[in-house]
Amino acid sequence: MKIYEIGTGYTPIPAQIGAATEIVVEELTRSFSAMGEDVEIIDISAEKRADTNLCLTEVKVPKIFTRQDVSLGIMHKLKRVVYSVSLANKLKKILKNSNEKVVFHFHNQYNLFFYIKLVSAKKRQKAYIAYTNHSYIWHGDWKDIEETISKRYFQEVYSMPYADRVFVLNDKAKNNISAHTRVDENKLTLIRNGVNTDVYKPLSLAEKSSILSKNALDGKRIVVQVGSVCERKNQLGALKLLLPFLKQHSDIVYCYAGGIIDENYQMEIEKFAHENGIENQVRYFGELKPGKGLNDLYNMARLMLFPSVAEGFSLTIVEAMSAGIPVAINKSLVFELSDKCISFEKSDEFSEIMNSFILNNDESISEKLSSFIKQTYSWHNVAQEYLTAFNEIEGK
Repeated sequence: MKIYEIGTGYTPIPAQIGAATEIVVEELTRSFSAMGEDVEIIDISAEKRADTNLCLTEVKVPKIFTRQDVSLGIMHKLKRVVYSVSLANKLKKILKNSNEKVVFHFHNQYNLFFYIKLVSAKKRQKAYIAYTNHSYIWHGDWKDIEETISKRYFQEVYSMPYADRVFVLNDKAKNNISAHTRVDENKLTLIRNGVNTDVYKPLSLAEKSSILSKNALDGKRIVVQVGSVCERKNQLGALKLLLPFLKQHSDIVYCYAGGIIDENYQMEIEKFAHENGIENQVRYFGELKPGKGLNDLYNMARLMLFPSVAEGFSLTIVEAMSAGIPVAINKSLVFELSDKCISFEKSDEFSEIMNSFILNNDESISEKLSSFIKQTYSWHNVAQEYLTAFNEIEGK
């Protein structure tokens, strides 16, 4: 049974920016291959693709769409449509030439929607369809998300019932999909995101000190946040929580990294820092490429603050923990790993977290966290869960 991991067309694989779904596709493919499975990535053509030893086939699109794209505007949507149409034609050819049934593992609603619309039901019988729902939106309360689902995720609602297995990242998403779509509950499977524990790992005290020094942060106590800069990720909320501590302790620094999705929101963060006189304690590290640089950022920190208002299963949380960094999250975030995070709802709860992890640092936590993640959340473990589900599909 050959597995095709299907890139979304957002940005090329291997991911050169923090594009979570592309990282998932890349790491699953690498793990499947290491397990001896016949696996191949189908991805958008790219002008400059990072070197990779993974089996990868490109889907050609006009050159204007091959540039790195991190925006979410009209061109982004058009790119998704153009790629999805070309992808459907590529998958149709694969089915025509295949002598055995294959698994098409989709990760994006556009891709699956156009595959269903443009490939006949007869041809589709030669493939099992797996779909992983990565969207944060399904994590919310139905009364709050129903309108957004109908306007922006109608392709997903339409397409998921055609899948032989739908993977979801948390119970709230599973319950919403089961209750409010035509997806058979028996086809819904909870899945985790994983982490490359060879990349994200604790560094020695000497290495951490060197990284702090290179970034002119010697002697500073770092709180880090990683994620796209936008209202949902709530960097401004993080800064408001930290304000009393930044005012009282000049050696505490808030460092954040991620692509700027909303320029106005980034300006609000800068304005808040300026108005409160904490500019020197707020550092933006830009969009960091997955890998060593990001691991260095995690290792500079004593705590990762993650006050996002909606998530599926954030890769940055499991990356930070793999690097040995405790993570503080809103109590509203519920997913498998959330009980291993430090949850807060009120300011006094957050104060306790700061007292425990920033003002009174305990280095022994690092190895315990990292060891737990390595045993439980490696991509090998996650890939095995996917593979078990794929084999169950084939066995029915």
